[in-house]
Amino acid sequence: MSTVVSVVIVTYNSSKFIIETLDSVYNLTWKDIELIITDDCSTDETVELCETWLRQKSERFFRTCMVTSEVNTGVSANGNRGLGKVTSKWVKLLGGDDVLVPGCLTYNMEHVSANPDIRVLFSQLEVFRDTFEAHNYDHSTPEEVGSDSILWSQRSVDSQYRMLLKTDRIHFSPSVFIHMDALVSVDCFDERFRDFEDYTLWLNLTRKGHRLYFMKKVTVKYRMHAQALNNTGISQIVNPNYYKEEGMRKLYTYPYLPLDLKLEARHIWFVAQLFRLKELNKRTKLNLFLWTLLRRYLNPFSYYIAIKKRLNPKLMENELYL
Repeated sequence: MSTVVSVVIVTYNSSKFIIETLDSVYNLTWKDIELIITDDCSTDETVELCETWLRQKSERFFRTCMVTSEVNTGVSANGNRGLGKVTSKWVKLLGGDDVLVPGCLTYNMEHVSANPDIRVLFSQLEVFRDTFEAHNYDHSTPEEVGSDSILWSQRSVDSQYRMLLKTDRIHFSPSVFIHMDALVSVDCFDERFRDFEDYTLWLNLTRKGHRLYFMKKVTVKYRMHAQALNNTGISQIVNPNYYKEEGMRKLYTYPYLPLDLKLEARHIWFVAQLFRLKELNKRTKLNLFLWTLLRRYLNPFSYYIAIKKRLNPKLMENELYL
């Protein structure tokens, strides 16, 4: 007998793409699906389109649920509202502008059934520009998972956590397939940070002892487009989201980093303040040269760290210094 799996679609002003997203869930090969759509006070027709689609297609699903909000609260709270309606054990999170490949849930469920220790599973995603037509295909990620990857099969969960303390090394978040027990154990998304939910989740999960696993199969098609929150700043040197994340770094990473790495990161933060200026933040050759000069070559802490690693080669085995 098939196991029910939940798909939680997180939307905000997704009217341009949401029907394509919903249709991809409808066409999944997995039989028993709980479909939950959670909307963050969209100002376009997203909610109306979803409600109409659900009235027409709900018979295909084990259960459907539409969650709405009267105020815009951000991605983290929006995701938590959807997760709060989940009744199954396994969850596939999905943005309102991406699509699942037909075998997505089948691949994931077969893999976790064969590997019962897994609670957090990543896989490959294909990246497209604007539309999912073949000529707009950009790349797949991750292509390979070698010994330098956070998802290397021999890496411990403690090692993964240390790697994440240095920087967010997961650029394929939309592929995640996760057990509700793992999410509940870390209280799901941290709502203090409304527009970047993933990084804090990975830090909390690994700190709690939930190892991140990988399956080499494409399960998601990810859309890069100008309206996406995490695609703002594509033509800029410093993504505007970087400035929003400083409060998170003060809570989640700086207190747990060695002093030299913390000072190096703070130097980059202060340099980045110059690039708040619109003209400086344009991705020109001159501005890129200036960014590299100030961030790297005029960063005294980077030289200190380089000397420290030369004098103590064992540091090269420490994930924080890779």
